[in-house]
Amino acid sequence: MSDATEEMQGSEAEGRRGGNAPPAMHPAVGFALPGDWITLGEPRVRPDVRPGPRASSAAGIGGRLKERPEDFIVEEIPAYDPCGEGEHLYLGIQKTNMPHSEMLGVICRHFRVEESAIGFAGMKDRVAVTHQTVSVHVPADRAVGELRHERLVVTWAQRHTNKLRRGHLRGNRFAIRIRGVDPMKVIEVKRRMETLARAGIPDYFGEQRFGYRVNNHLHGRLYARGEWQALLDELLGARGTPFPPHQRAAREAYEAGRFAEAHDMWGRNDQAERITLRALAKGRDAAGAVRAVPAHVRDFWMSALQAAVYNEALTRRVRDGSFARVERGDVVALAGSSSVFAVAADASDDELSSLNARCAALDLSPAGPIFGPSMVAAAGAPAEVERAALAAHGCDGSEFAPPALSQEGARRPFRIVMRDWAVDAGVDEHGGYIRLAFDLPKGAFATVLCREITG
Repeated sequence: MSDATEEMQGSEAEGRRGGNAPPAMHPAVGFALPGDWITLGEPRVRPDVRPGPRASSAAGIGGRLKERPEDFIVEEIPAYDPCGEGEHLYLGIQKTNMPHSEMLGVICRHFRVEESAIGFAGMKDRVAVTHQTVSVHVPADRAVGELRHERLVVTWAQRHTNKLRRGHLRGNRFAIRIRGVDPMKVIEVKRRMETLARAGIPDYFGEQRFGYRVNNHLHGRLYARGEWQALLDELLGARGTPFPPHQRAAREAYEAGRFAEAHDMWGRNDQAERITLRALAKGRDAAGAVRAVPAHVRDFWMSALQAAVYNEALTRRVRDGSFARVERGDVVALAGSSSVFAVAADASDDELSSLNARCAALDLSPAGPIFGPSMVAAAGAPAEVERAALAAHGCDGSEFAPPALSQEGARRPFRIVMRDWAVDAGVDEHGGYIRLAFDLPKGAFATVLCREITG
């Protein structure tokens, strides 16, 4: 999901409302979280799954992203255009400062459909102005009326024969203003962008994938293992990952078995929390409450677990300098294609030299693991790195299989390459800024690229 940008799952809006303290190393987990967040449980130090070391050793220029939605503009680059007929209504959607889950709710209510009737190619950031395509399975003879919402606009509508599926896009186009920087640094930023365009950028999954509490991957691991009660305790309770202080009453109500009361304390965008608590209040057991969560949320938990292992493998390759170099035993991805091939663990020096010449030319890249049944396996030293990445997150690989995992597994390039990029700077009513514009392939995170600039 991966997607170029995406919505943080869980109670992001509620979390941010109470999480304004500066991030600091939190003793309960061993990595940075807002300093005022609390947990009533014992410390459980674990790896930070967010992006690891940058490719650049130069200090970042600083600055702030997403001070306001219009500072972060995303536009999907579609893989195809709708044909004009069929039972699926394709909509061009522009949403502003709206979570993905809220967008789905608005569309469901307007068209009177279940979430399963809606298709989308990717999930987009909340604090942004985003342009994307959404499909709705609705008969052509049903009157649908005009969808009106203060933060969502339908820009066009057209029929098509099939549902829009995840990944049905070529990429995403971004226009991002970095605030809190000296606009005169634009020349330095341009030089850095030129370097990134030549060498590529580590293709980390951005922090959005892991949620505001950085624990979506924990939900995925518990779900994969069928540890239903432990999953609910992590999601709803007060003794797991630290949480904003204003959530304490809701979490303690859950632990006391007052499920209906706890339900009413969560916000309307806290989808998984409210659904599981509603199910518990109706007498369902832990397994039933977890299974009441929409499939796309459970799939997101699993994708976060895949992303955590991938980020760990990429972090190790960046640290040893091999993320942009083909090693014996690697699986290699061809640029601009979903094709991959394995490099033999006993490949000759000549073969390796030829592959690395192509790697330097951005024609191919070593690819990291998105674990699943059909993933092409690495060998030799790269396989050892991937086994260590699994172990770092308490996994052995058995978690990535049906029925918990609905995907087949894949390989994700360790590098991304931006296209059609530009840099400019200016001053507006909100102060100075440097603006980055660029295209990224599907699955890549704009915030990861920006991090190479800002630090």
